[in-house]
Amino acid sequence: MTLFRLDASILPATSASRALGDLVEQEWSAAHPESSIVRRDLAAEPIAATAWQAAVTAGFVPEAERSEAQRDAATLATTLADELISADALLFTVPLYNFGVSQHFKTWFDVAYTDSRIDPEGTALNGKPATLVTVLGGNYGPGTPKDGWDHSTAWLRRVLEDVWGLDLRVVERPFTLVGVNPALDAFSDMAAELKQQAEADASRSGRELAALRAERAAA
Repeated sequence: MTLFRLDASILPATSASRALGDLVEQEWSAAHPESSIVRRDLAAEPIAATAWQAAVTAGFVPEAERSEAQRDAATLATTLADELISADALLFTVPLYNFGVSQHFKTWFDVAYTDSRIDPEGTALNGKPATLVTVLGGNYGPGTPKDGWDHSTAWLRRVLEDVWGLDLRVVERPFTLVGVNPALDAFSDMAAELKQQAEADASRSGRELAALRAERAAA
């Protein structure tokens, strides 16, 4: 039994998204102590932005005529897809960066997506239990001054839930820059409550992942 975990934070030592991901992983491991964790750290091993172009163009060229870059990118795409397909459950921790999707995650997704098993016609990931952990430095919810400035979470949900068909749950923690940015000091109490709620959501999600996997195994 395997949990695949992908981390996208560029600051692993102080990462709020990784800390929440740890809570999800702890609950999974407590329920399935015999399981293995396959990790992909996009900060430690980022995927080159050029890999996507090479992977896409490789599909237009007979294998024997591909360049070295195209062959390497096609092999990488297969590896990334294999990690997803072979896992029993998936965990993604992806912060909001500059109001948009992490470039490391976007490149990873684009390269993996060139594998035909997980493109729109593929079904290899349909129904697989997964958790997305995402954190936001500010608060972009309804009624806030920057409502609508989060251009990451909706896209992440779309590609994971609708494109790949994952059985997805989302753990979200806003206001992670409270205590870091003095301009947000007035929101300390709210941020503490949101952190506590996100931690509870992460632990519950880990238990749900473990339970769903057990149900699928028994079916």
